[in-house]
Amino acid sequence: MDIRVAAYGVIVDGNRILLAHWRENGRSGWTLPGGGIDPGEDPVDAVVREIAEETGYVAEAGELLGIDSHVVPAEHRFVPDAGPLHALRIVYRARVLSGDLTNELDGSTDEAAWFELDSIPSRRVELVNVALRMAGLAR
Repeated sequence: MDIRVAAYGVIVDGNRILLAHWRENGRSGWTLPGGGIDPGEDPVDAVVREIAEETGYVAEAGELLGIDSHVVPAEHRFVPDAGPLHALRIVYRARVLSGDLTNELDGSTDEAAWFELDSIPSRRVELVNVALRMAGLAR
């Protein structure tokens, strides 16, 4: 079984949350800004780097909200015959320090946007729901 460790940020400003639109191999959905941790990289550094890459914002990681452990069955993987994937998703509260909202080029996301907490698109990855519960924002 493969394992992937990633770090994500829950960024809320007033009644809005910042999300990134993930797309890969014909699948897509809104997700938290974040992604895979590079070998030897601290998870806090990874979430700050990923937020910058996917949204254009310079951010600061705050409180660790939790770690979500999820196994992706082999039949749901993008790589044929890859076997299951164990995804460990480290979720932090984060805040924007500076920068301008921009979309990632040549990455796994193609758009970043703010959404009212009551109007988060239904086409989202389950991690968004998990993180909202961790942050005490589930409706």
